[in-house]
Amino acid sequence: MLSNPFRELWGLNPDVDFLNHGSFGATPISVLDAQREWMLRLESDPIEFLAPERTLLPKLDLVRRLVGSLVNASPEDIAFVRNSTEGVNAVLRSFRFTSGDEVMITNHGYNACNNAVRYAAAKAEAVVTEAIVPFPIDSETQVLDAIESKISPRTRLLLVDHVTSPTGLVFPVREIVQLAHEKGIRVMIDGAHAPGMVSVDLQDIDADYYTANHHKWLCGPKTSGFLHVRNDLQHEVRPTTISHGANTDRYGSSKFQGEFNWVGTYDPTPILALPDAIGFLSSLLDGGLPELMTRNRDLALRGRECLLQKMKTAEPAPREMIGSLATVLIPMQGSLTPSQAQSIKQKLFDDYRIEVPVFQISEQRTCLRISAQAYNCLEQYERLADAIEELLG
Repeated sequence: MLSNPFRELWGLNPDVDFLNHGSFGATPISVLDAQREWMLRLESDPIEFLAPERTLLPKLDLVRRLVGSLVNASPEDIAFVRNSTEGVNAVLRSFRFTSGDEVMITNHGYNACNNAVRYAAAKAEAVVTEAIVPFPIDSETQVLDAIESKISPRTRLLLVDHVTSPTGLVFPVREIVQLAHEKGIRVMIDGAHAPGMVSVDLQDIDADYYTANHHKWLCGPKTSGFLHVRNDLQHEVRPTTISHGANTDRYGSSKFQGEFNWVGTYDPTPILALPDAIGFLSSLLDGGLPELMTRNRDLALRGRECLLQKMKTAEPAPREMIGSLATVLIPMQGSLTPSQAQSIKQKLFDDYRIEVPVFQISEQRTCLRISAQAYNCLEQYERLADAIEELLG
């Protein structure tokens, strides 16, 4: 029996140690109930509920104000998207690259978004450059040094993660933005994992573009997210789907919001249930969401320590670069193929009932990444450490 009273508040399979919140999130039962109520209201009068000129826009604006207060941003600068990948694509498809321009990514970037960069660059005959950030890593300075070393007079845009998906590192995004802006380079931050995991202050970060998910660490229903665009750049950014908002000013307080508010018929209930998700997370501990984020980070660090001790390996990243995700290297004799790494993941699930990602970051390095959310407890990471020890023999 797990010593965690929060576990029953989620509908997760009780027979599985779910240590992969980072991939798709997990939505609490009460938040799903709230979403169902929104669905029933929608279906009771679809025209009144969905038509932008009726009652949809005020509902969206209420959530927009909540998101703005959460990340310290003006609601006027926020649009809703399905997920951060869509937000990244909207910016890239709108960016006016010319032949020979450079757009920079990092080797810790999310593959889907790096693919979007490659696609947009290829269409304009622009060049994709890649900053190689080491892993294991010793300090944030190595991130800044890797990025600075790839800047050239042709660099126009930098795409960088706030919290890296494969390696679970919290990047020094404020300092990265400052470095890029000093060189006249715009910055797009993929903040998919950040809200609900770490404190996000968009005024302080000062990125040109910032996008994030609601369904990961804020535990909202799948799927929704936001895109924040600096006010003076909003006229350049359009959604990936062009719809009725392109030739009317009735769908939002600005052209920017109007186009994103309506991209064709869609289900707005994941957005509308977000206040319930934030309220739920804020109610779990006396200190609200900030205390929960601290608790989750502490648990991720303790879980990481269990694994490191069992595998007798050194920490691959300093504690100050860890949020609620932690990636560790699996000590292996020789290199593995991707299918062999996948086999370890499958054995952990099939034989030990543990859901955790296992992947390669190079031919010589195989990793696993743990997540820590309110429903997790230390015993689960101890079981994972024992399972890894058995598998490695």
